[in-house]
Amino acid sequence: MNHNDHLDLLRPADLLMGASFADLGAGSGAFTLALRELLGPSSDIYAIDRDKGALAELERAHNQRFGESEHLHIIHADFTGELKLPTLDGILMANSLHYFKKKEKLLRHVGSYLKPGGGLLLVEYNGDRGNLWVPHPLSFETFRELAPRAGFIHPRLLAKKPSGFLREFYSAVAYKNQTSNSG
Repeated sequence: MNHNDHLDLLRPADLLMGASFADLGAGSGAFTLALRELLGPSSDIYAIDRDKGALAELERAHNQRFGESEHLHIIHADFTGELKLPTLDGILMANSLHYFKKKEKLLRHVGSYLKPGGGLLLVEYNGDRGNLWVPHPLSFETFRELAPRAGFIHPRLLAKKPSGFLREFYSAVAYKNQTSNSG
């Protein structure tokens, strides 16, 4: 996939310019750069990953494409632990949820960083059978069933893109239940 594919997967979410987002498992930033383009230069983006080298690559790519910004926050951390983040408008998990078997517990944790009504934007392989590199993918149908149990409402399929690896990607959004006790 290239930058335009990343944009095509995220654009249907109709993200608000200036919204605050975290990219959990940001890696070298392919989707972080797409977020920046869609959210604009004044949005705070928290790029979180355990790989310092990938985060350094993300920062270089961001600075080259958009210039240095006080609104890009690089955080070297494991997002399954406690993070010092403000309450966010949205969270992006692009190809990071499929590493976890206990998704409901993780999504409840992730939802604790969102304001009520905040969006969880997911990019995943559209399948339920994994392999060594993608151990626990989840199809959109599985996500649609999981989201309410994890404190999210209105899961909606946004887009699909073909993949030579595990058939296709999809993007989806769900919103933190305003009455949820998932935090």
